Amino acid sequence: MRLLLVEDDARLAEELSKSLRHKAYAVTHVASAKSALDSLATNEFAMMILDLGLPDMDGIELLKIAKKKHSNLAIIILTARDTTTDKIDGLDAGADDYLAKPFDIEELLARLRAMERRFGTASSSLIDIGEVCLDIASHELDVNGDKIELPRREFMLLKALMENHGRIQNKQHLEQTLYEWGEEVSSNAIEVHIHNLRKRLPDKFIKTIRGVGYSVPKQAR
Repeated sequence: MRLLLVEDDARLAEELSKSLRHKAYAVTHVASAKSALDSLATNEFAMMILDLGLPDMDGIELLKIAKKKHSNLAIIILTARDTTTDKIDGLDAGADDYLAKPFDIEELLARLRAMERRFGTASSSLIDIGEVCLDIASHELDVNGDKIELPRREFMLLKALMENHGRIQNKQHLEQTLYEWGEEVSSNAIEVHIHNLRKRLPDKFIKTIRGVGYSVPKQAR
């Protein structure tokens, strides 16, 4: 799942991004309202974690703009503003949840899971296709009964393909899933990850659509 983190505290953003990626979220981090709006205009996100104290615009204004342009975007406010009035203002502006700093990462993760269920974006812990079973909760890959460990990015790539089995995922979208905003990506990074995955998966499990991207067919064998 793609998630936009809008937070100008670099250290907090780094720690949050690590924790979220560890739970298989595809995180794009930006530090300003302008960058957030640019990201929303060019990428698809299911959820946004929003700090209100941004350097170029009040977070509430960004929230209103984001909700007006992207009504299906789930937004959780993460901020040091913790008065009842602040919470009411945020929720009235369109936020779906509100968590005050300091916070416990496990509580944030629980609230994100609740939002996924509420918006119908939560997936089952297990994705079974043919001989391949991917356990989202434990980050385990099972191929015909054999347990296989995957590096984080290969796990995220396989998850993205299996969650969208039967649909083509283009290279740019997969790069955005695996790498955060502004991170340098080699031209053949996705090809390398696909090559490594294919060595662990049944023959022809991942199909290449030349000039377009990759897919896992619905009846992969």
